[in-house]
Amino acid sequence: MAQKGILSYNIENKQELYGAYMPFLINGGLFVPTKKQFQLGDEVLILLGLMGEERIAVPGKVAWLTPAGGRHTANSGVGVQFSDSAEGQQAQSTIVSLLAGMLDSDKPTRTI
Repeated sequence: MAQKGILSYNIENKQELYGAYMPFLINGGLFVPTKKQFQLGDEVLILLGLMGEERIAVPGKVAWLTPAGGRHTANSGVGVQFSDSAEGQQAQSTIVSLLAGMLDSDKPTRTI
C-alpha cells in the first residue's frame, strides 16, 4: 500500500510556477522540491500556496522522482500528478489561468 505524505509548497511568482508545472501529466501536476524520500505511486497531499492566495490542499500521486544529487539539477524533489478530483481540477485550472500565454514557451522547466 502506498504511503501518504504531505508536501507544503508556496509558489511566489509566475516564473517559479512555470518551472514547476507539469502539463504533460493527465490532470496536470507540479514538481515539488523536497528532501523527503518517496516512491513512484505514493499518494501525497500538496498544501499549495499560489502567489499569496489562500492555500489549497491538492491530492495526487508521485509520478516523477529527482533524487538529491541527481543529474542535471540541484533541485531534488518529486513530480506529483494531480488526482482526478475537484481539488485536482481546481488546481490545474487555476495554474493554467495564471500561466496563460506562457505554456507555449520554449523556456526550460525543472522537469523537461
